[in-house]
Amino acid sequence: MKHLPRLWLTALAIATGYLAAPVVSLAQSTPGLTIFSDISRENQLGYFLDFGGRPSNRDRYRLRIPSSKIDIGVSEFTISYSNNFSGVIDPNAIEVYVRGQSIPLERINWDQAARRIQIFPKNVIEAGSSVEIQLSNVINPQYSGMFNFEGFITSRGDLPLARYVGTWTISIGGI
Repeated sequence: MKHLPRLWLTALAIATGYLAAPVVSLAQSTPGLTIFSDISRENQLGYFLDFGGRPSNRDRYRLRIPSSKIDIGVSEFTISYSNNFSGVIDPNAIEVYVRGQSIPLERINWDQAARRIQIFPKNVIEAGSSVEIQLSNVINPQYSGMFNFEGFITSRGDLPLARYVGTWTISIGGI
C-alpha cells in the first residue's frame, strides 16, 4: 500500500510520455522514405520544415545541399518550383548557410511568373561546402500535396551555365 502513490506517478509519467510523443513528432518534417517518385534516389535532396508543413500556415523551409553536390565554386543558387505550388515565398526572408555559418548575400531575385528564385552570394562559395538555404516566412499552400523544388548552382566564368544538383520533394499536409 505504501508504494501505491509511487506506482501511480510512474504509470502517469509513462502515459503522459506516450500522449506527448505524437505532438512532438508533428513539429518535425523531413523527406523520409520516398517510394514512388520520378526523382532518382541520388538526386533527392534533404530538407526540414520547422513548423510541420501544415497547409495555409507559415513555415520555414531548410533546403540542404550536401558538400558532395557542390563540386564547383558557386556564385549563384537557383531554385525552381512546381506549377502546383501555390504557397507564398518571402524573398526578404531568405538566408544561406555554408558549413553552418550565415553568409552575406548580394541580392535575391524572385520571379513569380517563372516560378524561380535566384540567390547571389557576395562571395563565391568554395567547392566541397555543405549548404543550407533557408526560406523563412513561407505561407504553405492551402491544400496538401507533394511539391518539387529543383536546385541549380552556377559558377562564375565566361559561360556561366546552371548545373542541376537535385530536387527537394516537399510534402505539405502530411502526404
